[in-house]
Amino acid sequence: MFVVLGIVYVVGLFVPLMDNDSAHHATIALHMHLTGDYGNLVDNGKDYLDKPHLLFWLCAVSYKIFGVTTVAYKLPSFLFTIGGVYSTYRFGKELYNNETGKLAALVIASSFAFVLANNDVRMEAILTACVAFSTWQGVAFINHKRIINAVGLALGLALGFCTKGHIAVFTPAVGLFFYMLYKREWSLFYNWKWVIGLLLFALFISPVVYCYYLQYNQHPEKIINGRDHINGVKFILLDQSIERFSGQAGSSSKKDYLFFIHSFLWAFAPWSIFCCWAIIDKLKKGFNKSEWLTAVTIIIMAIVVGLSGFKLPHYLNIVFPAASVLTAGWLLENSRRGKVIYRIQLSLAILILLLSAVLNFWFFPIKNYLVVAGMIFLLAVFFHFTRSKIFSSFQKAIGLSVSSLALLFFLYNSNYSPQLLTYQCGKELAKKIKGKIDPAEIYFWKNNYSSSFNFYTSTLRKEFADSMLDNKAKAWIQFDKDYRQEILDSGYMLKEVFEAPDYEITKADLKFLNPATRERVLSRSFIAEISRAR
Repeated sequence: MFVVLGIVYVVGLFVPLMDNDSAHHATIALHMHLTGDYGNLVDNGKDYLDKPHLLFWLCAVSYKIFGVTTVAYKLPSFLFTIGGVYSTYRFGKELYNNETGKLAALVIASSFAFVLANNDVRMEAILTACVAFSTWQGVAFINHKRIINAVGLALGLALGFCTKGHIAVFTPAVGLFFYMLYKREWSLFYNWKWVIGLLLFALFISPVVYCYYLQYNQHPEKIINGRDHINGVKFILLDQSIERFSGQAGSSSKKDYLFFIHSFLWAFAPWSIFCCWAIIDKLKKGFNKSEWLTAVTIIIMAIVVGLSGFKLPHYLNIVFPAASVLTAGWLLENSRRGKVIYRIQLSLAILILLLSAVLNFWFFPIKNYLVVAGMIFLLAVFFHFTRSKIFSSFQKAIGLSVSSLALLFFLYNSNYSPQLLTYQCGKELAKKIKGKIDPAEIYFWKNNYSSSFNFYTSTLRKEFADSMLDNKAKAWIQFDKDYRQEILDSGYMLKEVFEAPDYEITKADLKFLNPATRERVLSRSFIAEISRAR
């Protein structure tokens, strides 16, 4: 099962970047790579006051080694994912036993949003891996009191903090606190090794804190969102989390207090039903020492996310290590219910296969014979688990769950996403001008931007200004269809040379996905020569 999933993850490394967060983060790292400035976070020429540095540092180093490519951007997250799956195994083994650890690793590796985090790469793959690692190290320290685990805990928390802030510290800390309460070893709270861990945590996060100090505290004249005299140290140590929780960053789900529940059902599929069942079961029967960590973490984070003013589905990935261990433990504990578990998972697997069919036979039909061969292989694996008599019902349930999810994402990574991304203008325009125009000579018309274009041409965004035509008759600009008339009204002439279809694919609706109506909703994006009208 891990080999099958490994194939899916590797294929996902080659899926082009989406213009939303993936390409956006990739271009921030690109700025570091091209300028050699690893201290300042810069987004389209402006200071970026939001996330910490770790993802950008890792990707910039990856560019330095492998070049500016899709794989180079995704590789750090992929490597952390491997570490996160292994950490989940060790976490489950530490709380339960070796078999639970292995199943927990398989559960998290085959969870919908966890696989997706390695396709549409943001901070979540690294963040989830850090939460898994720090929780494993924390449990090991509480159980064995070894200083090496205190160091590991400090490192895991610090790496998580340097990826996305306090949420990476809060999530494992909640579970570990309740685990300590259950054990009632009160001397644990006074163990001097906590001090070592705390000092190391402060040391490990100091590079990020120092960079925020240099970028903002040393430059009070900088204006971000209408504010100057920004205290960068205070922002990264306090304000960032407060602004996220209060919703100052904005969110369309502010008052959706059940957001965690309905998002978790699909994000943790195909295991979410059993995770919820396990929590309800444990609430009825009472928690043992393991559930004091896992179930309580999920419940508290459900409350926190529900009350938060800023919430997005990928924020739920931080509970996946705890959810995977809880689910694995409950499944093995209830393996005697194998037939019931099998029927539930078979029903979900059929829905997953139907979704795969809609995506890859209606919306974007398969055109590659290698993809067809891979699909046939994975279907054979799926039917092997549904039809074979050598497995128990429980084993079949696990096998068909993983194989159906693997089939979905194999087709998603090898067929659906590559075809979908041809309707994102940035990469398509970068491909069309390759070898014909120097991308360094292309400027963006005001309010136009494409992170994917900049990434796939290895250039930084430059905005067009009239002065650029002072010393030459013509220049190249990139603009969307809606801006054509504005450009002409501003006294310029255009000679269109390259164009590509464009659509906001992160908000794809049925009119776009349906091939019969797709052309009606597409926009166009252009790269054209611009000159002053005579």
